[in-house]
Amino acid sequence: MLRDVEMSPLGDSAIIVRLGEQADLDTNTKVRMVADYLEQHPFVGMIEYIPAFTSVTVVYDPVQIFMSENKKPHAGEFRYPYDYVEQQLRQILASIREAAAATPRIVEIPVCYGGEFGVDLAYVASLNGLSEDEVIEIHASGEYLVYMLGFAPGFPYLGGMDKRIAAPRKMTPRLAIPAGTVGIAGEQTGVYPIETPGGWQLIGRTPLSLFLPKQQPPTLLEAGNRIRFYPITRREYDQWKE
Repeated sequence: MLRDVEMSPLGDSAIIVRLGEQADLDTNTKVRMVADYLEQHPFVGMIEYIPAFTSVTVVYDPVQIFMSENKKPHAGEFRYPYDYVEQQLRQILASIREAAAATPRIVEIPVCYGGEFGVDLAYVASLNGLSEDEVIEIHASGEYLVYMLGFAPGFPYLGGMDKRIAAPRKMTPRLAIPAGTVGIAGEQTGVYPIETPGGWQLIGRTPLSLFLPKQQPPTLLEAGNRIRFYPITRREYDQWKE
């Protein structure tokens, strides 16, 4: 059973379910449990759910809920569709039992670090008093948790980066960052799945495609996955893309 959960409206057709105060493994586990349950057991009127670092936002159709509830014997019990949705979610949270953690899916991502693919690698190294090779070694030796996808289709927000290679966002974002580029912002790292503007410090690029619009699901990664990066040469990168 999930306890101490706060809920609040987001406009007139969504509700935010807050499952923790900070982005950590425990909160992320709760977020995934609620998201998995809603995926398998959607309630009447639910349109979609949106998992984030510490919350799940549930979007619903108030008209559908109002019409559906008015046809039932207890019509009038819920003053607003929001009341109905909150009760449904309270019942769901009360029924969820914290199960033993399943073995996470591990995705290995090859990265060609530095050069034209990682134009900010030297800056990240200099900022932290390290060599470029040391930054690469530290970045590639970690195991990262996918907290959520956002910003762009399939963009993973990863937790677990070593603070020794942290670097601030750029004051002026670049207008176009190529798909597959690996970056650092603060104490986070991530991979741009499509070409997009961005202000992260760029340290490398992967030949893998993270956004797969013709597949289901359309993203290589999902919340809860574990990521491991490993270095490849420019030649290996080119061969991968051929």
